[in-house]
Amino acid sequence: MARVPRIPSSPLLLAGLMAAAGAAHFAAPGPFDALVPRALPGSPRTWTRASGVAELALAAGLAVPRTRRLSARATALFFVGVFPANVKMAYDWRARPAPARALAYGRLPLQVPLYLWARAAGRPTTG
Repeated sequence: MARVPRIPSSPLLLAGLMAAAGAAHFAAPGPFDALVPRALPGSPRTWTRASGVAELALAAGLAVPRTRRLSARATALFFVGVFPANVKMAYDWRARPAPARALAYGRLPLQVPLYLWARAAGRPTTG
């Protein structure tokens, strides 16, 4: 019988990913600004900064065992919450060259394993 791949549960690895993504929102905000749906009120830069702060806060929470469970749940919800930005990117990039379209379309299903990873990161470790 084929073995189903296990979703990674390393909370520190996920914390590193979230910290890198959060820092990127401040280091190079332009591409993130373009992902902000126009229906949201205010400046896209405000949303970019807010999501960067959220990612950094989630990273910190995932790194601390005492706050890990709650932060993992919040991270999973964050991945659900930013999905519309990924949909907007896929729509906006539909006329770009094939490699760029593949990147934009590939981000959509990637949210599922990220969500599952966040959920798994909040579970108590055994062993």
